Amino acid sequence: MALISALIFVFICRNFIFAPVKVIGQSMQPTYENQDRVIVSKVGQIKHFDTIVFHSPIEKEDYIKRVIGLPDDTIEIYDDTLYINGEKYDEPYLQEKKKHLLPNQRLTENLKVIVPKGHLFVLGDNRQNSMDSRQLGCISEDAVVGKAVFRFYPVMENY
Repeated sequence: MALISALIFVFICRNFIFAPVKVIGQSMQPTYENQDRVIVSKVGQIKHFDTIVFHSPIEKEDYIKRVIGLPDDTIEIYDDTLYINGEKYDEPYLQEKKKHLLPNQRLTENLKVIVPKGHLFVLGDNRQNSMDSRQLGCISEDAVVGKAVFRFYPVMENY
């Protein structure tokens, strides 16, 4: 009986509360590296700058990206500076990549997007090597698996 209860508990937790996810690729470097393992929470509200996992609209796999825009936001990037609804925001997670840019080189091309209702605008932290909303368009909130809340592997690099 205890084994059945434990299995039911694990099933409920994994399907409705949290799940382990493996990061594939370099699109979120240096925040997450290829093959990192993270715990994704399936509960709670998504906010600006959260990292989320979502079902790709073009492949049968999940992507992990950073939420830049929420529904009805106006997102602008000009000269590698992010503006959300006209307000300037720092992106400290990009500083490591910016150190390696050549003069007049940018991580992110200039853009302006109005995020539709029921959608999110997401970008990878490794902007020069990321398949994200710049190519895919805004992501449906229905495609979101959850919010990455904890890296559990490799153990020594938790944030």
